[in-house]
Amino acid sequence: MSRVCELTGKKAMVGNNVSHAMNKTKRRFDANLIKKRFYIPEEDNWVTLKVSTSALKTINKIGIDAMLKEARAKGFYK
Repeated sequence: MSRVCELTGKKAMVGNNVSHAMNKTKRRFDANLIKKRFYIPEEDNWVTLKVSTSALKTINKIGIDAMLKEARAKGFYK
């Protein structure tokens, strides 16, 4: 399973490790993801999602219903 946020679509980025001598080697910056269960009162069930921590902060701010509606509109969540 790929490391992609199911609500925002965040995924790994590519960059460089840079040594003191300015040698550059490729590396990955993975998204900060956690598995979290959410209760959806409209559907009356629990859903387990792999979300980024920034998406979790947004859920705490606007609510899971609004976040799911936004993710469905952008095509990240079915």
